[in-house]
Amino acid sequence: MNIFLKEMKSHRKSLLFWSIGVFLMVVSGMFKYESLSSSGQPMNEMLAGMPKSLLAVLGIGEFDISTPSGYYGLLFIYLLLMATIHAAMLGATIIAKEERDKTSEFLFVKPVSRNTIITAKLMAAFVNILIFNLVTLVSSILLVGKYSAGGVVTGDITITMAGMFIVQILFLVIGSSLAAVKKKSKTAASLATGVLLLTYVLSVAIDLNENIEGLKYLTPFKYFEAKNVMFGAGFELSFVLLSTIWIAALTAVTYVFFKKRDLSV
Repeated sequence: MNIFLKEMKSHRKSLLFWSIGVFLMVVSGMFKYESLSSSGQPMNEMLAGMPKSLLAVLGIGEFDISTPSGYYGLLFIYLLLMATIHAAMLGATIIAKEERDKTSEFLFVKPVSRNTIITAKLMAAFVNILIFNLVTLVSSILLVGKYSAGGVVTGDITITMAGMFIVQILFLVIGSSLAAVKKKSKTAASLATGVLLLTYVLSVAIDLNENIEGLKYLTPFKYFEAKNVMFGAGFELSFVLLSTIWIAALTAVTYVFFKKRDLSV
């Protein structure tokens, strides 16, 4: 069977569960907005007395949560966390699963090069995160638009999802490169998740302390924040270039070290 199709088939259930999960997160988030907005309480004033540290941890920032788009900006960080966890784990397991399932020898003795194998695997992973992103995009446009009273939100949400897609690809290749480099690639998924959580904690720390704002280039969670993309000037060229460099470099690492891997059965 074609390697790409085999990988798509083996991940179809996982993709379905993740897609349902992100859809339900958007639904529950916007239902929460409907409940708060209909309660008659000033939503922004509800946050005024909360400590800045708690607001930063919750990812609330400076959003006007009395508007559907502002509330969605608050929700976006949780969608991004879910998307990046999926991408990082997918990138790691799409390589590591051959050792986990004891199919490495069977795969590598096929009359195809390792470059062909890893290309097919990465393309399957790319399609998986693209589908995940599209499910999030469509769900967001439909549900935020429902509460926007005719306001146009498609453009803002689309550009935000484009930023999320770049970060998804970045964490995908972080996972794949770790799996290719490590001798025991089974642990790559947990290590990739650890990197993800570390960079998220760093982004929260930056929100709490302006003196370390220069560290924002080290955490992808600062590259395409909703408060800047949706309500600011859109993408920053520096972050787009940095993301491109990281993705290219980590993809190269994946190819180089995957070709050097010893069989593990």
